[in-house]
Formats: sequence, structure tokens, C-alpha cells
Amino acid sequence: MASQNLRRIISLLLTYLTITQICSATSNSAEKVKLDLYYESLCPYSADFIINDLAIIFQNGIIDIVDLRLFPWGNAKLTSNNSFTCQHGPNECLLNTVEACAIHAWPNLDDHFPFITCVESLVYEGKYYQWETCFKELGLDPEPITDCYKSEVGKKLELKYAALTDALKPPHKYVPWVVVDGKPLLEDFEDFITYICKAYKGPKPSACNVVSFASVITKKTSHVHPVSYTEQTIKATLLMKMWSFIQSWMDLII
Repeated sequence: MASQNLRRIISLLLTYLTITQICSATSNSAEKVKLDLYYESLCPYSADFIINDLAIIFQNGIIDIVDLRLFPWGNAKLTSNNSFTCQHGPNECLLNTVEACAIHAWPNLDDHFPFITCVESLVYEGKYYQWETCFKELGLDPEPITDCYKSEVGKKLELKYAALTDALKPPHKYVPWVVVDGKPLLEDFEDFITYICKAYKGPKPSACNVVSFASVITKKTSHVHPVSYTEQTIKATLLMKMWSFIQSWMDLII
């Protein structure tokens, strides 16, 4: 009788351990949601998104379910001999390369994101020329970044980001351009956390409930999404407006 009870207890214990392992495996097996940000360093709207929207996921726990990647190229254009020009001038090309070097030198997100956030905070304040103060502020060694952006390494990194940005389908129309699990959010990019929470298959962080409630209220109000358009998008928009004007004029004279 005692041995039967012992076997029953052992059987129940093994069952409990098996169930626990299955549950644990299930809760931890959910893949992180891919979150990609295509941006350019001196775009005020990109800076605003990085420091006021994207940085929030490091505070509310959403970062635990996200695979975040940054692509510092934006609306830059390739020219001859693998050179490039940037929408906001040479200083933007410099800082795009600096931030690409930071991602390369410090591949861990916890290392390069604070640096990029620091630089973009200065951009937001109109003090981008003080970007090197971020090394001292964060206690970082500037040598890996300096060596990188002053050499061919930095240029190769930017050409890599140029190719990755050019490969977007559909092509990006403006920055910031936010993509969740391969799908661009278009004008809904500021609501990116809602899309992350919907895409995640595991247990949702508590922040998802808060964001879900907030998004319902936000969507009831009209909201303008400030962005920096690509040159092609600007041209296409102007052509459409001109065609619309011509059609309206023709309607009046016919």
C-alpha cells in the first residue's frame, strides 16, 4: 500500500514537472517581433520618433518581445563612384555614418541605442554639432567610432544600409519608415506598439493593455504625422497636384 502511494506521488510529481516544462517552453518559444526603423540622422521627425516614441519600449518592457534594428540611411542618394548625398546635407551624411559605426562597433542594442538616442536628442534640440559630447556623457570610448567613420569602414557600412533601404518593398516614401514583421505601418507608424502587441504570440506584457486602451482614444482624434518625404515622393505629389489642377481648369473651359 505504501509503495503504491509512493508510486502515485512520484507519478503525480513527474506529471507536474512535465506540464511545467511544456508551459515554460510554450511561453518562451514565442519569437520576438521584428521592428525595423529606417531613418536619417538630421531629420527632426526621425529624431522626435526615436527619443519620444521608440525610447518608451525600453521603459515599459515591450523591448523584451522585440527584435529592434536601426537603418541610418533614410532619403540619402547614391551618386557616382559609390559616393552619396543626404537630404539635410553633409552633416547628415556624417552623423548617418557615425550612427552606423555605433551599431557596428557596439552590436548589442543596449550599447548602441543609448548613444544614438543621445545624438538624436541633440539633433532635436538643434545642437547636433555637439554630438561628440555623448561619448563623455555615456562613458564611452570614442576611438572605435572615430576610426570607423574616418575610414572606408564607415563608407562601406553606409553603402550596406543604402542597399537594405533600397530593397524595401514597397519602397519607403518618407522617414521615419517603421516596419513591423515585414509590414510597413505607413502613416500609422506612431501606433507601432499596438502592432507589436498584436503580432506577438506569447504572453503579452502589461504595457500592451495600456497601449491598446490609449490607441482607441487616440484614433478618435485627427492627427498629423510629420515626416520627411523622399525626393521621388515629393515629385510625384507635385505632378498629381498639377494634373488635378489641369483637369479642373479643363472642366471649367469645356
